[in-house]
Amino acid sequence: MIIAVDFDGTIVEHRYPEIGKEIPFAVATLKELQKDGHKLILWTVREGEYLEAAVKWCEERGLRFIAVNRNLDENGPGESLETNPSYSRKLKAHLFIDDRNVGGLLDWGVVYELVSKRMNYEQYLTSQGEQVPTLNFKKEKKPWWKF
Repeated sequence: MIIAVDFDGTIVEHRYPEIGKEIPFAVATLKELQKDGHKLILWTVREGEYLEAAVKWCEERGLRFIAVNRNLDENGPGESLETNPSYSRKLKAHLFIDDRNVGGLLDWGVVYELVSKRMNYEQYLTSQGEQVPTLNFKKEKKPWWKF
């Protein structure tokens, strides 16, 4: 599976343009996902020297990404604006791990369990004995002549 991972607020605490402290278990979990055969793409707003610093920080901890801020190309270095003028920044990934998800960043242990067991969050909550809230968005239909 191809997994896109954000940097600030996901792997490290928000301190942009500085690099914050590692969020507990982020690097270890990502390395474990790689051992399980998943391909990781670093997908961040960082550019230039700030991006280089983030990549170096990860590499110093043994975390290397298959691509950085670009799509993975199985046959080469990957798509980019330089290699394809009609390139879209819409990333082709199966999953995104980002602190800006609805509900925020889950605990890295939960992230690993969801990915490794291919579960959605509802399945995870049910497996933990949690009651899953149900939402009912159905509106009662009124005849068109009543307002």
